[in-house]
Amino acid sequence: MHTDPIADMITRLRNAAHAMKESVDIPASKMKMNIADILLKEGYIKGYKVIEDGKQGILRLNLKYLNSRHVITGIQRVSRPGRRVYRGADEIPLIRRGLGIAVMSTSKGIMTGQKAKAGKLGGEVLIKVW
Repeated sequence: MHTDPIADMITRLRNAAHAMKESVDIPASKMKMNIADILLKEGYIKGYKVIEDGKQGILRLNLKYLNSRHVITGIQRVSRPGRRVYRGADEIPLIRRGLGIAVMSTSKGIMTGQKAKAGKLGGEVLIKVW
């Protein structure tokens, strides 16, 4: 069992992108589905679907490439179980001068850093994507 399922998700995503895979399978959870939804809306992946397997389910992410290069050039876990990172609405980090996104967990759910800043919400910075 993994102690940090989000770190496991981004590691699988990063490894599949380096290997030029078409899709990657990840054990499903609500938080991972919310993160996948944000990645889809921001244009980092083609799509995703949940495959029922009688247990917790499998989340299949379809990777997106542009000129045989993965759209996600970098993805990094910020807050982790051993060191949680919280930011107020005015302290939300700007990723790659606005070219990337921060995925945050707020009191209103999981959203991008820009939406959290617009809604004047702080929260836990989960990952950075660029």
